Amino acid sequence: MSLNDGNNVDDNVDFQISECLNPKSPKSFFLFAGAGSGKTRSLVAALTDFKTNHGNKFILNNQKIAIITYTNAAADEIKQRLMFDQIFYVSTIHSYAWELIQLFTLDIKSYVQTKLIEDIKDLELAQSKSRNLQNKTSIDRARKIKTKTKRLENLINVTRFTYNPNGDNFKKDSLNHSEVIGITADFIANEILMQDIVAARFPIILVDESQDTKKELIDALFTLQKNKKEVFSLGLFGDTMQRIYADGKPNLGESLPPDWVLPVKKMNHRSNKRIIKLINDIRQDVDEQKQQPRKEKSEGVVRLFIADRATDKVATEKTVAEKMSALTEDKNWIESDNVKTLSLEHHMAAIRMGFFGIFQPLYKVDRLKTSLIDGSLSTLNLFKNTILPLIEAHKTNDKFSVMRIIKTNSTLFDKKIIENSKDQLKHLSNINGYVTKLLALWDGENDPSLKDILHVIYETKLFPLPSMFKVISSRTKDEQSTFENLDTEDEEPNDEAIEAWDLALEAKFSEVSKYNEYLNEGSKFATHQGVKGLEFPRVVVIIDDEEAKGFMFSYDKLFGTKDPSATDKKNEAEGNETGIDRTRRLFYVACSRAEESLAIIAYSDNPDLVKTNAMTYGWFADSEIEII
Repeated sequence: MSLNDGNNVDDNVDFQISECLNPKSPKSFFLFAGAGSGKTRSLVAALTDFKTNHGNKFILNNQKIAIITYTNAAADEIKQRLMFDQIFYVSTIHSYAWELIQLFTLDIKSYVQTKLIEDIKDLELAQSKSRNLQNKTSIDRARKIKTKTKRLENLINVTRFTYNPNGDNFKKDSLNHSEVIGITADFIANEILMQDIVAARFPIILVDESQDTKKELIDALFTLQKNKKEVFSLGLFGDTMQRIYADGKPNLGESLPPDWVLPVKKMNHRSNKRIIKLINDIRQDVDEQKQQPRKEKSEGVVRLFIADRATDKVATEKTVAEKMSALTEDKNWIESDNVKTLSLEHHMAAIRMGFFGIFQPLYKVDRLKTSLIDGSLSTLNLFKNTILPLIEAHKTNDKFSVMRIIKTNSTLFDKKIIENSKDQLKHLSNINGYVTKLLALWDGENDPSLKDILHVIYETKLFPLPSMFKVISSRTKDEQSTFENLDTEDEEPNDEAIEAWDLALEAKFSEVSKYNEYLNEGSKFATHQGVKGLEFPRVVVIIDDEEAKGFMFSYDKLFGTKDPSATDKKNEAEGNETGIDRTRRLFYVACSRAEESLAIIAYSDNPDLVKTNAMTYGWFADSEIEII
């Protein structure tokens, strides 16, 4: 059997990667790894081979291979597969960035100082042009000038910066998430010493989901590779068709230096044949990449159901499940817990699961959007990671857990604060009173708003507040002096963000639990962002522009029921990305999650035209489309 036949078509890819990782002649590479291609298996195979052949030398030289992943879950999986071997440094991008820069206090201080001076200058210029210094925008701008100025003044007292990749960073010496990435990218791109250090410590850096890694950091790594190619290898794993975040590098993998190796995984191990044909057809006008199924895979079932936008959507989706059950002879289709329903926009899941109130306002703010949908929005951690487990423990009368959570998270239990208290017993009694006041919000099965909870915390100082919440609380209580306490900004408050949080905090606390459930895959609903790298036997993809309310994507345009905008036409003429391009990628990612059978439900004002165009594109046969 030739390498081009059967299930062994990709056997040479693992060998190619291993060759690139040879320390004696390092080569950089971009591995195209499409949906279900077994990317992680290839990564682990190559690294296992590396350990056998070169591991001892790396140990002697105190060197490691850095494997940068997108999520903590992905990092944990790779660590386990690599048997937690110490020559492999596996982490998320933020953790790795902090590992590189955390000791360079003076350089960090210089960077932050320069950035603060630039920001203050820009804000003061904008303020000088304001016609009304008493309107909300001007007041907030003045506050930002004040907080940044105070932070600039406090820099002289910082002896070492702190940073938590997975949480809030609100202390005087804290850096925020965007700063850590920005500083790391700047240092790697522009500082020869940093390039020497990185190449010496990590002669090999492998980046998973590279298409979604921040553009500025990817560009910095390219610079590092260019300058250190004799002793350094950069390996990028990715699929440009699966780029889902706007801050990733467009067209990654194109126009690479001629000495880069470009292995391609052709096999899709995940899906049945019909599903693979569909995703190949979806991307056929984008690039030449085409996957093939495993020989033993069955045909599988794909159906497009089209419904009028005004229809009863709950009833429609139930009908679709029944039809899919009959078509596939799979009774699991009528058991909702056995079907993964994916929306191409989180709004649809938020509506169906009941966390729309907290989600909708925040999603409209570009700088909050990415962290909101991947669960890393640190400002929300107060409710997600502290209040939620506290209330769950309270409702089960678990007094031990209640006190443990309070002691772990409350600054009032800080050793120095207790020692400096004139009456320690009274101090502890006050804390108990604060806890009682907070928990009383849930008396009688009440479901308090997030703002109600925030007011109690603000008044009692039971838990530290992110700067955004300090601003909102001080406004509500008309205590402008609180601005003086805002020394840093993890999620730097701005006009747009404040307005969004004002609305989001009106949501009931129960929405936090539902949002958290959604993030933790505890629900039958998800989006492609939430299921990145995962797979499910039965998948429903819901398409509905009206319900999604997004402006970045348009399924109506993708299926030809709405004309491209002037901006779309301009971008297309200039060779830039359009909304249709982004939507096509989202559609590809969602459909490629399915293993056995796939149903797409398209809600439209013009069902007949959707059907006509879906057939014209060659994505579906007439027999695979039903207007219901």
